[in-house]
Amino acid sequence: MSTTDSKSFRIAVLISGGGTTLKNLIERISNGKLKATISLVISSSPKAGGLRFAQDAHIPNLVLEYKYFPDQEAFSRELFDHCRTADVDLVVMGGFLKQLTIPADYAHRVVNIHPALIPAFCGHGFYGHRVHEAVLEYGAKVSGCTVHFADNQYDHGPVILQKVVPVLDDDTPEVLAARVFQAECEAYPEAIQLIADGRVQVDGRRVRILPSQQ
Repeated sequence: MSTTDSKSFRIAVLISGGGTTLKNLIERISNGKLKATISLVISSSPKAGGLRFAQDAHIPNLVLEYKYFPDQEAFSRELFDHCRTADVDLVVMGGFLKQLTIPADYAHRVVNIHPALIPAFCGHGFYGHRVHEAVLEYGAKVSGCTVHFADNQYDHGPVILQKVVPVLDDDTPEVLAARVFQAECEAYPEAIQLIADGRVQVDGRRVRILPSQQ
């Protein structure tokens, strides 16, 4: 996947809640660990706490509530129209809880992070603490996070990278969630930077990471 110079790589971040993923990306860009610009933040809820992170960082932001659209297609068209207007190279889903219909011009240009190792503990209904509760109930010995390209099914698109964390005997869903989130804070910026640098190549369901040109 080729892109422009990563220094001018523009992303939109989609949120629905607290915005911890957005906060992490803002911090990574601020300290120079992610060479990108957040050009737009779109929230599916006017009550999303993450909006304050966008406002504090002076990032253009808006709210699109699903209930004001007749269907998923209309909601998605409006959302991606805003992304086109903002001229973003990549759409980053950061705890965005609405399913999207991704248009052809944004194929392999929308990414999501899931708090488990896809294809385990994923799909419709698996989000937030429900994922970690399911991991513990199953007795899994490892969990982690998965960054993947989003398509028109839940947690289904090609996997870009995964990071593994241990599941400990005394874990609660809250403790496991915190450990997984620390992995997410590393994985998401890493994947976005790989895309910005033109090092991600998609071949069907397989994603290849190309060697650095440096």
